[in-house]
Amino acid sequence: MTTDPDVLFRPFRIGSLDLPNRIVMAPMTRAFAAEGVPGAAQAAYYRRRAEGGVGLILSEGTVIDRPASRNDPGIPFFHGEPALAGWKQVIDEVHAAGGRMGPQIWHTGATRNGPNGWQPEAPVESPSGYNAPGEARGEAMSEEAIADTVAAFASAAADAKRLGFDVVELHGAHGYLIDQFFWAGTNQRTDRFGGATIAERSRFAAEVVKAVRDAVGPGFPLILRVSQWKQQDYAARLAETPDLMADWLQPLVDAGVDVLHCSQRRFWEPEFPEIDGEHGLNFAGWAKKLTGATTISVGSVGLSGEFLAAFGGEGSSSVGLEQLVARMERDEFDLVAVGRALISDADWVAKVRSGDADGLKGFDASALGELV
Repeated sequence: MTTDPDVLFRPFRIGSLDLPNRIVMAPMTRAFAAEGVPGAAQAAYYRRRAEGGVGLILSEGTVIDRPASRNDPGIPFFHGEPALAGWKQVIDEVHAAGGRMGPQIWHTGATRNGPNGWQPEAPVESPSGYNAPGEARGEAMSEEAIADTVAAFASAAADAKRLGFDVVELHGAHGYLIDQFFWAGTNQRTDRFGGATIAERSRFAAEVVKAVRDAVGPGFPLILRVSQWKQQDYAARLAETPDLMADWLQPLVDAGVDVLHCSQRRFWEPEFPEIDGEHGLNFAGWAKKLTGATTISVGSVGLSGEFLAAFGGEGSSSVGLEQLVARMERDEFDLVAVGRALISDADWVAKVRSGDADGLKGFDASALGELV
């Protein structure tokens, strides 16, 4: 098995954007934005990752202009003059360091705040008033609320382009609002935004994508993060077969998505081992094969433990990149996102490029409490 990391440093082009390498900084919500406004600390944090050689930085989740779009008071807004001025400072610092960056735009839906129990002032909203199957929470969205939410996503994306960001990512994974529309257990609607099939339940996401595409125009890269698993149910699956996966993802690509950011807890796990075996294509590999879209793979890259355990206080040691390099060499997917390794070490990319395996750090869960 090859261990040469050169494949990770091949240039790549998405729409109008040229990337110097295949390594993406994964979006990692840290909840350090006081009053929802990023500042100099966030600008310095992202600049250090750009200086370390990351090909594309995706910001922490940033929320749209809806009354209860976030589930933690430290999550930054991507609306309003103070927050947008803060994000302008961030992208200017990243560009000054030669980096490329996009915000991840988000609505947390009916999800709960686990660590501190914080509640937004307005009622939470979701497709049918459920956070998980059988777990009622908040209000079912009216068609007016859906239309306003679609418009809010588009407005945030337009602001991202206006501020000078290079891409925009929509968060459609992990049991948050867009994903709650995908999931039959949380989407019990009988109107055009619900339905018995995954294709029908993808209509809301497709409308968001179309509105965002209209807002940013052609050529501006649009990324959509998707997942089978949910924070409410790690074993959940939206698509049990490749045909169902195509039914789910193809309409989103047709609506204007350039890149599918395919989240797994462990990137090396095959998506359909019953079809191509224990070393078969992962989620990003199947998404690329089925839709032809550019894909990003993510999930415990470079570390021994998966990221959800990190929030429970577990650390992870650094591990080799042999499996990642082998999958990249066979063009299974196009880009790879790295999360916790880049929290621990802003120079992770530079160390991989130089072959400094001994210098690679593991992940200490205490790093989640610092913005460095």
